[in-house]
Amino acid sequence: MKEALKEACKSLQEIEVPIGAVIVKDNKIIARGHNNREKSQNAIKHAEINAIEKACKKLKSWRLENATIYVTLEPCPMCAGAIANARIECLVYAAKEQTGKDNLCNEILSSDRLNHKTKIIHDSTYEKEASSLLTDFFKNRR
Repeated sequence: MKEALKEACKSLQEIEVPIGAVIVKDNKIIARGHNNREKSQNAIKHAEINAIEKACKKLKSWRLENATIYVTLEPCPMCAGAIANARIECLVYAAKEQTGKDNLCNEILSSDRLNHKTKIIHDSTYEKEASSLLTDFFKNRR
């Protein structure tokens, strides 16, 4: 998660919403990503999407089986769908999404419509640090 936080800080330096992600397979980081929607002017360039794209390219496969994605914030519905479709085995996130209390990420990743289920872990070890990055970013924007 420390490496995902470093990615979030890269977003912050680029004046992007500070969210970072890393993908680990066989105990090695195979991809990193951070938000860059403003820079790219592309609505889907979330940290998770960027990391998934890099991992698929590196492995030359869209299947990221036996991989774990570490994200500083609970994924949005788009990213949860991408995680499921990439067949990532496990999602570990630091901060809970505060704008919705509907458990939507979990609902998507455990949907009966999917033939792949992703294990979800809320690891609160770095929750305060991840949350502070976001809170401070939005406080400074207002």
